[in-house]
Formats: sequence, structure tokens, C-alpha cells
Amino acid sequence: MFTKVLIANRGEIAVRVIKTLRRMGIASVAVYSDADRFTKAVSLADEAVRLGPAPASESYLDIDAVIAACKSTGARAVHPGYGFLSENIGFAERLAAEGIAFIGPTPANIKAFGLKHTARELAKASGVPLLPGTDLLTSAAEALSAAETVGYPVMLKSTAGGGGIGMQLCADATALAAAFDSVQRTATASFGDARVYIERFVSDARHVEVQIFGDGKGKVIALSERDCSLQRRNQKVVEETPAPGLSDATRARLHKAATDLGAAVAYASAGTVEFIYDPVREDFYFLEVNTRLQVEHPVTETVFGIDLVEWMIRRAAGEDPIATAGPLAANGAAIEVRLYAEIPHANFQPSAGLLTEVRFSEDARIDTRIGNRHRGHPLLRPHARQDHRRRGRPP
Repeated sequence: MFTKVLIANRGEIAVRVIKTLRRMGIASVAVYSDADRFTKAVSLADEAVRLGPAPASESYLDIDAVIAACKSTGARAVHPGYGFLSENIGFAERLAAEGIAFIGPTPANIKAFGLKHTARELAKASGVPLLPGTDLLTSAAEALSAAETVGYPVMLKSTAGGGGIGMQLCADATALAAAFDSVQRTATASFGDARVYIERFVSDARHVEVQIFGDGKGKVIALSERDCSLQRRNQKVVEETPAPGLSDATRARLHKAATDLGAAVAYASAGTVEFIYDPVREDFYFLEVNTRLQVEHPVTETVFGIDLVEWMIRRAAGEDPIATAGPLAANGAAIEVRLYAEIPHANFQPSAGLLTEVRFSEDARIDTRIGNRHRGHPLLRPHARQDHRRRGRPP
């Protein structure tokens, strides 16, 4: 087992990983930019290393800086959290070359599923239903031509996108032409990859995803599913497990499709297979695979009584958490609600400001980057997320 792990992230996910490391008796290393010097993760970690100035491109996305932090602290493994470098193939490969464990799927897994267009090809080969869509597009003109075949409305997507970033709903040709350059710029800035494609948009569908975990040797299990249909600006707001209103047959088909897809690439560690679900036809279509831990993983942990971060760490250390977990069965239900700092009268834009006092409920799981009744630091910045997770309750 590792003796020291570096968390290549910030905010609530860094805090969440540190808590598991502490319970496991593993030393933790936090990293930070100048803007995050006084955050909760930095104060909780056993060690903290500055990566660089506030821009993510000069700190959290600086692979050389992260690896230098590993070497200077003696950390032999990295947990990437979500976002930033969590699905970066080059980062995972660099760590492997340096003899540092990546706590997540293999570089081959990330390559297979990390780009949405290649994930679609794998899903098709595995017999998973797909929405009508295109291959990668090279120009707005090509996108407009393809959209006529796919049929409006369409979703213009970055192949490297995630977390609702790098995608735009286009109702007609005018909207698609206006969005093409913008989505490419966003994708380049956020993921370093401007490539995009089109997928037909289903307006009345639900968003249902399956949590999987693989041992890296071909065994992949499904840890139930989550309904993430309540969203704003393609960002999930409420997530629930089990997904309500699914028949046993549909649920079984969803789980099988997800595990078959994972087994096809000998998937290792935690991952999520996302689907568009049509409640009228009781059918589903492949959306994407997230080769990382999801923000909403705590609802799965709650109903199964497991710690997915611990599972990821143990698998990366050469153990088999699936084999040692014993019989697994979901018990009850759980709902996660994400709390955002926003300005209601400005179309709910993110709000930056000083928090003078914060109080959270005592009977819920709270994953956050700030503490109760914390005073003195402007910790809440645009896009900061405070997650409020209710404990599992019977359906």
C-alpha cells in the first residue's frame, strides 16, 4: 500500500480524498495555486505544495509542476479527482514513466473512452444503442451539412469535454453556425482539444448513468445507476440513486450494457457510463464514459456502504477491492443536491464574494471546500461547488 498520495486537484474533491487517505493511514499532499493558498484542502493535508499562479494552465494543468511536487514530497501515487488532469492521457503516461501510480483507469482505458467520438465507436462495436450523430467535424460548413442529415435540434459537443463544458444545444442552422467557433474555443481553453462532433438532441429524455468498477483484468461490476436529469446549463444539480421509474428489465439491460462496454477494454478502477433514457419507449442510448470519479459518487457510496475512493486507491496499489468486498447490494436510496453561489437576478451567474458564516445541516453528508462557521477568508469563488448529500433512505 502507498504511504503518501498527492491529490492533483483543489476544492471539495481534494478535501474528500484527503479524508479517505487519513482514515486509511496514508499521508496526503495537497497542491495549490496562489488563489487557493488558504483553502480547506491545504489546511487538512499533511503537506502542501505550491504549483504556480492562479490560472489553471499555470498551476493545476501544469504536468511538470505536479510531477515535481510528487518528487519533492516523495509521493508515489496521485489521485486526480475530477476535471483538470483526471482524464489526461499524457498525464497518466508521464506518471507511469516516472514510476508514480495513477489512481484511476489505465492510459489505455482513458484513450479508449476519454474522447467521446472513440467511445461512440466502442459502444457501437459492443452493441450499445447510439443516438444519430457524426464523426469529428473540421469546419462549421461541414457541421451544417451533417446537421441536415442528423436532424435538428442537435448538440454540438467537444470530444474531450466533460462536466457540461464544451457543448451547446443548437435548435437550427443559425444557432449551429453561431456556436461552432465558440464551442471550439471553450474546448481548447478547458481541455486543450478543439475537436467537435454533433449528436441529435432528445428534448424529453432523462439522463441516467451507471457506476462501474473494474479490476483491470476483465471483471467489471455495476454499482447501480443514478438519475441526473435535473440540470441547468448542462450542469447536474440533483442526482438520485436508484433511478426512479425504471422497470427491472430496463435496469438490468442498462447495467449489462455498461459492464459489457467496460469489460471490452478490461476497464480498471471507477468509471461512469452515461445514457440518454427515453421513458416513453423505455429505451436508452449511449452518451459517453467518464473515466474518473464522478461528483455524484457519494449517493452510490451511501446505498452500498462503500468508499469508492478507497477502492480506487487499493486497486492502484495492486489489490482487488471487488473480490474483498463480499456480497454487494444496494440498500435504500440517496439524493445529492449541489449548492452553488449564484446571483439570481443576473440569470444565476456564478457569484464571487466573502463568506462570513456558513452553517450546514448536521444530519446530511456535506462535501465542501469550506467549513461550518468559517470566517476570515474569501473562499467562495466563481464555479465553486458546495455539495449537500442526504443520507440513504428507503425508497
